[in-house]
Amino acid sequence: MRLLVCTDHVYVREQDGTVSTDRAFARFLDGLSESLELVVIGRLQPREARSRYSLSRAVEFIPLPYYESLAEPARALGATTRSLRILWRALSDVDAVWAIGPTPLSIALALLARARRRPLFIGVRQDLPRYARSRHPNRRSIHLAADALEAANRALARRHAVVVVGDDLSRRYRSARHKLELTASLISSDDLADLDEALARSYRGEIRLLSVGRLEAEKNPLLLADILRELRAQEPRYRLVVCGEGLLEPALRSRLEDFGLADHADFLGYIPFDAGLLDVYRTSHVFLHVSWTEGLPQVLFEAWGCAVPVVATDTGGVAAAAAGSALLIRPGDAKVAADAVARLVNDPTLRAKLVQAGLRQARTHTYESERSRLVRFLTSTGQSR
Repeated sequence: MRLLVCTDHVYVREQDGTVSTDRAFARFLDGLSESLELVVIGRLQPREARSRYSLSRAVEFIPLPYYESLAEPARALGATTRSLRILWRALSDVDAVWAIGPTPLSIALALLARARRRPLFIGVRQDLPRYARSRHPNRRSIHLAADALEAANRALARRHAVVVVGDDLSRRYRSARHKLELTASLISSDDLADLDEALARSYRGEIRLLSVGRLEAEKNPLLLADILRELRAQEPRYRLVVCGEGLLEPALRSRLEDFGLADHADFLGYIPFDAGLLDVYRTSHVFLHVSWTEGLPQVLFEAWGCAVPVVATDTGGVAAAAAGSALLIRPGDAKVAADAVARLVNDPTLRAKLVQAGLRQARTHTYESERSRLVRFLTSTGQSR
């Protein structure tokens, strides 16, 4: 099968001609080229640069006009309009289409694929209306645009196969004609931690609290400072480790300074998955997930695969995936989050139970197994239509 995949990633072309992006999901996509002929279509940044996740030479890349963000709907719509001819030509040489969104680009491609009678798969990785309201709470126009895109996507899903990430999105797209609930895990079977070594990890000295993710509004990173303050008021041995970057990094640093905690937090920046990130997990004691909104975050499976006990916000598809594998907390409550962390640190029996359950989850949803499930769904569903 020759599969055309459309994502909302921004791609760059490097000096050696390879194409790369900052989104780790591209690593999952790239693995599909081992089983399928993969054609990726997406926005290409106009200047030559270098990014973190390169597409392999086996993947064909088709560039589209660039726009900065969906937060600028007029520019996004204009770039999508200019892309229509490119999308139409790309459809002439593929067997099926996977349009991941909803975005103006994914909806346009889906409609063109229907016109060309190509088997169409709708991809959904997040609740766009909830994300838009969390990211831009005061921009009514963006809320309306997100609602319109979501409505169009659901209408398409009633007639075409859907790939969703997480239980929450699976319920929202329950009327889909055919549906695969996917976990976009990057943890391979070789990455899984040794259980005995994990259970032997000492919790007697400094406790490293790890957060991995974008420092953006929907991820609620400022809560990390509040949690650290709560914990250090109980015991002065907690240290925050932040892996990620984003617009709220200065605000988080400032908040830590205001609390007198700047010396008890490490900002490691963005660490690519294949460039030492798993080592950071393995030297941590508790993983903190504090987002306002999520589909099903890859970072949970990374923490579970590295046998790090998890405290996670009960949002989106997290609860269904993490039941029995994490301590769930309500969004935005630093006191509840700190109490959950302290329980894990001080209760080795609970900690061992969650570590073992998390490893089982990671083992069930490895990179290899999820990729195989997706390939089987795409090929079997595409051939049956």
